[in-house]
Amino acid sequence: MPDVIKLLPDSVANQIAAGEVIQRPASVVKELMENSVDAGAKAISVIIKDSGRTLIQVTDDGTGMSETDARLAFERHSTSKITSAQDLFSITTKGFRGEALASIAAVSMVELKTRRADDEAGTLIIINSSKVEKQEPCSCPKGSSFSVKNLFYNTPARRKFLKSESTEMRHIITEFQKIAIAHPDIRFTLHHNDSEIYNLIPANHRQRIIGIFGKSINNSLITLDTVTNLVTIKGFAGKPENARRSPGEQFFFVNNRFMKHPYFHKAVVEAYQNILPPDTVPSYFIFLEVDPSTIDINIHPTKTEVKFEDERTIWHILLASVREALGRFNIMPSIDFDTDIPLEIPVGPASHTLPRPPEIKINPNFNPFGNEENYSRKMFFDEKLRTAGWEKLYPDSGQSVTGITLPEPERKLLQIKNKYIVCPVKSGLMFIDQKRAHERILYERYLSAMAEPRFASQAEMFPVTLELNPADYSLLKEVEAELRQIGFSIVFKENNEITVAGLPSDSESSDPAGLIEIVIEEYRRTCSDPTSGAKEKIAAAMASASAIPYGRSLTRAEMEDLFDTLFACSSPNYSPSGKPAVFIMTLDEIDKRFK
Repeated sequence: MPDVIKLLPDSVANQIAAGEVIQRPASVVKELMENSVDAGAKAISVIIKDSGRTLIQVTDDGTGMSETDARLAFERHSTSKITSAQDLFSITTKGFRGEALASIAAVSMVELKTRRADDEAGTLIIINSSKVEKQEPCSCPKGSSFSVKNLFYNTPARRKFLKSESTEMRHIITEFQKIAIAHPDIRFTLHHNDSEIYNLIPANHRQRIIGIFGKSINNSLITLDTVTNLVTIKGFAGKPENARRSPGEQFFFVNNRFMKHPYFHKAVVEAYQNILPPDTVPSYFIFLEVDPSTIDINIHPTKTEVKFEDERTIWHILLASVREALGRFNIMPSIDFDTDIPLEIPVGPASHTLPRPPEIKINPNFNPFGNEENYSRKMFFDEKLRTAGWEKLYPDSGQSVTGITLPEPERKLLQIKNKYIVCPVKSGLMFIDQKRAHERILYERYLSAMAEPRFASQAEMFPVTLELNPADYSLLKEVEAELRQIGFSIVFKENNEITVAGLPSDSESSDPAGLIEIVIEEYRRTCSDPTSGAKEKIAAAMASASAIPYGRSLTRAEMEDLFDTLFACSSPNYSPSGKPAVFIMTLDEIDKRFK
């Protein structure tokens, strides 16, 4: 029987390995930008076409490479960052595995132009599917320029699974933001289809964050500055009133490397305990500086997961740092009434005369129940006397009455804590969550409107102009048609600005800026759900933004209308997000409570 195990060709092995590192166009942008940072660049330019499908070009003014280094850079596990396994525990560069360029070259057409400052001529290398097509001298400025064309052209299955252009561009912008925030001393520019998205000049961290997320974020930033022997914590935390309902402005960096760290995220959220609006996440941009030997970066292919030698201690330091910053700006609650705190009450000198309580005369023989029997008997008989002979007033009361339609018993509705509506039903008590119920009603109404547009738009007397960050602008542009169908009137301008000229006529919100923000957050939160399309997502986002808020008192007519409209829906029991909107406590359950 012949042997069946064979070595894969290098081209196939490279494509398989590329799947771990290069998942989408944003992965290419990340790897090339990090290489430019490691090369000591002071200016990095990123040019994107068709959200990275057609072209990704990253140009820098870094050290450049020799002809030999340029050719060797595309070989797997070739790097200038480390030379031994021990170096893995003292990494200060972004890259170190030597896999990125080989992975990119395996799934695209790559053109590299590079030159060192002392070299008279540069080097041009063209690689297609890991095969070197051309290598020759060329004229080019100092630094390196990588042009990645037709990404995944040789792996159609990977290309087919790319998302829409707007979605892929949002991911590119997010990766760009992470690196730009970590290195405010470097000039960054980003262009997409000949339109400038970012032009960030060298600045400090605060100015860089403002340059990326807009001027409005400046007033919400609270400075963090904590220095210990174990870790140095610097950066900014957002004010509670600026917290958002979906993640998006939460950034952790360790030694200027972006990282995801759910454990440290919990420390930040813990610091905001009791001061955050419900179901919101605070913004933060936190930079940790630690000894490189105390962290392990070599865990995940994307190098975004980091292990710390003493995570628990850093967790407590981070918690204290954020709390101290919030307290410094008088944001922390002064007294926690849920905690037993011994209060020091001053006591006057012994010479002072203490106030005397008033004297109360008590009759020890008094019995308040002594005449209870006589009193009850008297009350009972008095009641009988008052009602005696009532039959004489209605001589025909014993005859049957026909031809009269008695009204149906009135539905009894009760609002509890301005949050729930309670209604007795045949099987027990029905509880309705007023916000979720209204979300369900609006969701089905918006879906119907998008299927057959008929929604009226309420024109704003004073149209509002908003400045969005590029990611949010791109997201809103993606769903422009759906927003128009349900009553929005939005004008998209240059420099990531929009003008809101009209809102849906049945929207509960009178704040265009707040409504747009909630729509963006809700849509972003559901973007990862593959089971629903753009229309379902925008309908759910609008329903959440426009629904009756908790804390609003409803009239009886409003409760009746909500009740009737909810049970005319196709799925009245659940909100668009799948959370229960209706709950029935049966009589059996109530009976059990009294046993």
